[in-house]
Amino acid sequence: MSQFFDLGDETLWCPSTGAARLILRYVRVFEDETGVPSGLGPMENDECQIDPAAFEVFVNALLEWQEGRSHRVIDALSEGFTATVLALARRARVEVRPPAPGEQVWFRRVRAWADELERGMSR
Repeated sequence: MSQFFDLGDETLWCPSTGAARLILRYVRVFEDETGVPSGLGPMENDECQIDPAAFEVFVNALLEWQEGRSHRVIDALSEGFTATVLALARRARVEVRPPAPGEQVWFRRVRAWADELERGMSR
């Protein structure tokens, strides 16, 4: 079974039920960590609507939260989620503000991972 992450009438991602459930749980964790709502609504009738304006704020708050961290466990736990969010942000056509030049190494790594993930994310 699949679930749908939609922006209006456009489906941005159609993951399995398990992947959808997991990403939404991660979203709630990182809403708490950043203090910013994600713009991803509840999953209702196998559909999750995305508010692009709120999602853009969340994506950039997530990048700010991640910027400058140097804790290996936190990095390991958060970078896969961040890569998934960046892939979804590209599909949602939201503006992503890259981190300061001194923080580009982790961002390039996560952005490359996002590029790879996006190629495999079904619509």
